[in-house]
Amino acid sequence: MDRIGDVDLLAFERGSASARRAVTDGVMTSLRTGFVYTAHDLSGGLLDDAYDVLGQFFELSNGEKARYVDPESFGARGYTGALTETAAVSDRPDWKEMFNWSDLPPAGHPLTVTYGRWYRPSLFPDDEIERATEILTEFHRRLVDLQRRFLRIIAEGIGAHESYFDNMTNYGTHLSRAIHYPPMSSAPDGGAQGHVWADEHADINLITALPRATARGLQVRIDGEWVDAAPPEGYVIINSGIMLEHLTNGMIDAGWHRVVADPEQIQDRLSVVQFCHPRPSTVLTPAPSTVTDERPCRYEAVSAEDRLEEVIWEINLIPDARRLD
Repeated sequence: MDRIGDVDLLAFERGSASARRAVTDGVMTSLRTGFVYTAHDLSGGLLDDAYDVLGQFFELSNGEKARYVDPESFGARGYTGALTETAAVSDRPDWKEMFNWSDLPPAGHPLTVTYGRWYRPSLFPDDEIERATEILTEFHRRLVDLQRRFLRIIAEGIGAHESYFDNMTNYGTHLSRAIHYPPMSSAPDGGAQGHVWADEHADINLITALPRATARGLQVRIDGEWVDAAPPEGYVIINSGIMLEHLTNGMIDAGWHRVVADPEQIQDRLSVVQFCHPRPSTVLTPAPSTVTDERPCRYEAVSAEDRLEEVIWEINLIPDARRLD
């Protein structure tokens, strides 16, 4: 069985040519699982502040949280209540609630004109939590920066120039998502109906970053078995998404994962992930370096927007076209 490896982003950026190669090789080997752990330069204080704000948000009453629902965003802004998002492989909604936010390109940018539905303003809970906008915006920007830098390792790993992903992710529809998983004992019928925190799925985007979680529960599917994700202390978890699988012609598969509580786990769980997306105008087609005689082109060209919309429908987040009631 392949195992999830750990690397150092800063060694790639600041090290010798051999150090860079070692990091790249380590990332490509680990991504056979769809996951890799990386050391980083995110501020621990910023993480503390962000998790404090988000912890306070989820402690608000349901009525107060409902003030931050944006039904036109398809779950990409504001609050989404429990038993809403449903994994594409499941007919039982996940037992989790979410708060989502992003950042905007400069006013009048062509992307906001053509693809305005994906660049809606965020709804920050400043009326309830001091400095929420300031802290969460800074968190979002720092994590976008980390992910775009990490993609340069992947670009070299697939035989492209390290800048291959730079332009397609500049003002991409990156999304930060705080996920609160209530105790399973509070799920419908105490969990007897088969709900789990998050059923098995792969993310739609290029890569996803998870810098911290307050409890265990994340599991990765490796060679048909579920393995606990257990990064070294302080490392960020990175996993590959469906769009990256498409762009790499299957050279890097999307990482399948789930979030489940074991029988001894009675507490709740809070994690914050960020989905790194290309611009919606990006045409997803395999990079030339990934198409060979041994690996013929497997994927048709499709826009990032079209692929995203399909997945949003599959996971039950379009209010007027819900796959499941």
